[in-house]
Amino acid sequence: METATATNKRGTTLTIRGLDGAIIDRLKVHARAKGRSLEADLRDLLTYASGQPLVLDALAEADRIAAMTPPAVLAHRGGGK
Repeated sequence: METATATNKRGTTLTIRGLDGAIIDRLKVHARAKGRSLEADLRDLLTYASGQPLVLDALAEADRIAAMTPPAVLAHRGGGK
């Protein structure tokens, strides 16, 4: 359950409710190990994650990758036409 609130000069504030305390503690440990604040570490993580391709169906993704495979490779593996 998350809520976004007003935009300020630094960006929008995002609140995530209902996150287990143990998860927060582990995130803090990860951030501290990198010499960063939890906020900075999560900001970078969310920025990175938002730039990743959205794969809704693993089989569709596998089909997409297979379609890019050269026919000679498929024939060599016994899957060619």
